[in-house]
Formats: sequence, structure tokens, C-alpha cells
Amino acid sequence: MNKRGSVAAVILAAGAGTRFGMPKVLAGQGEWLRVAVEALSGGGCDDIVVVLGAAVVDVPAPARAVVAVNWRDGLAASLEAGIRAVDAGGVDAVMLHLVDTPDVRADVVRRVLTAAPRSGLARAVYHGRPGHPVLIARSHWPALLASLRGDEGARAFLRGRDDVEAVECSDLATGVDIDVRR
Repeated sequence: MNKRGSVAAVILAAGAGTRFGMPKVLAGQGEWLRVAVEALSGGGCDDIVVVLGAAVVDVPAPARAVVAVNWRDGLAASLEAGIRAVDAGGVDAVMLHLVDTPDVRADVVRRVLTAAPRSGLARAVYHGRPGHPVLIARSHWPALLASLRGDEGARAFLRGRDDVEAVECSDLATGVDIDVRR
């Protein structure tokens, strides 16, 4: 993917947030979700899908909701529901993002999207630590979907690959995935 094509985004927001004490899609009265949608929209994603499950909420425009009926099976089920939802749109790549990284804004998304390496794989890193968002070209979706298991998401697919462009973003955000209330 050496030039920008159509990029959809998937926001993973289906979990119950057990350690957090509530579904994270509800955090800040929906503020985290709004921030994630704005980041992806402002960062250049063409279609934004929010994967819901434990809590079903109205999603902010321009996003659309998809409910992962089997969300209890783990992150893999939510990711699969999101990929399948954008697959019909004929997009060239998907940008994966989490609802619980509220300091990630459009400038981070834009930087990862702009990296667009030939491999079609790029991910934000923060002080060298892998994070989100993650860009995955359509050509990789079959392997990604085949690798999905339980509560791991794309981690198994990305682990050990030397063709994933690490895009340093620590000057823009912390990328911290918030798992517990402060």
C-alpha cells in the first residue's frame, strides 16, 4: 500500500469493561467514543464502524454501529465483526482503534495513515511500545481473520512480523489503554 486508498476504521468498544467497572463505551458519558470517532474521521478514515456488545449506544456521526452478538467470546469476535462490516465497502485498508485510548487524536491517526508502507501494515508506537491505531491493508485480512482467537485481537497476527511499520507517536499522545478507573 504505497499510496493512500480508501481506509475504513473499526473502533473496538464491545467489551463489558470488567476491570473498569462498566463498558468503556460509556466512559465519560460517551466522551471516549466521541473522541475516538473524531480522531478517525479527522485523521482521514472514510467509513467508521463502532463495534458494540455489552452496551449498545447511539454512535456519533459519521460513525455507524455494528453489534457483535458474540462479544462475550472476546476481542477476536468483536474484531471479526468489525472487519466483516467494512469488508462489504470495498476499502483498501482498515484502521483498528480502541475506545479506551482517549488521548489519541486525529494527528496520530493521520501520521499512521500517512506512513502507508508497501507492506500495508503500520501501527502507532509510544516510546517504542506498540499501541493503537493499527493500519492493516485488505490483502492481510484473510490471515488476520484466520489468526483471531479469544481475547487477543490482532496481537497474534502482528507478533514477530518484521514488515509492520512502527510509527512513533509519543510526541502526540501517550496511547495509554485505560483499563481501570483512576
